[in-house]
Amino acid sequence: MSVVLDGIRAPLGPFTLAVDLAAAARVTAIFGASGAGKTSLLEIVAGLRRPAAGRVVLNGRVLDDAGAGVHLPPRLRRVGYVPQDDTLFPHLSVAANLGYARAASPSAAARVADVLELGPLLSRRPAGLSGGERRRVALGRALLSSPEVLLLDEPLTGLDAPLKERVLTYLVRVRDTFAIPTLYVSHSPEEVVALADDVLVLDRGVLALRGAPAAVFELASEPGYRLRPRPAEPHD
Repeated sequence: MSVVLDGIRAPLGPFTLAVDLAAAARVTAIFGASGAGKTSLLEIVAGLRRPAAGRVVLNGRVLDDAGAGVHLPPRLRRVGYVPQDDTLFPHLSVAANLGYARAASPSAAARVADVLELGPLLSRRPAGLSGGERRRVALGRALLSSPEVLLLDEPLTGLDAPLKERVLTYLVRVRDTFAIPTLYVSHSPEEVVALADDVLVLDRGVLALRGAPAAVFELASEPGYRLRPRPAEPHD
């Protein structure tokens, strides 16, 4: 199973996202400074942003082909996406938000609710949740949608350290058991090393560095090497 971004070009204001890659690892981390294009890359795979050029191919299915005018709607892509702003349905309870992932079995729903400690929240609505609780619900919904690929944009943001460790353990179990290819945006080297097999470092929309996480972060620690690209771009 793989995600292929073939000749993707997408103007992002101060620069153009220009990516050519095949992500076949179980988990591919996308790492870089704010404004490097990480979220925009996920949005293209999710179908929320149309590239100006290039193709997106998921497990042999063409999701986007700008030259041929192909753009599969997000609902047909079989993508589990957890954006930074979670996009929960405000009029539904937590249980109903989780139940929106109709592919999930009751046992799977119970397991995710237990791992993410959602049991006490099931009758509440998003407006009554904290930021961390909302992220946990959004992550649970994505995991329960039986996706062909997971797109996780800082999914552990807002969780306290013990729960973050538990959720990360669950994600490792998903990676090992179900082999769902995952694109994982994170600013945490520790998360990337624990979860990812491959890490891409973006710098102003282009691939600046790629490799095994331990090797990439070891290189970053060498004197004079600047892994993080320059900040100050307002749009990711």
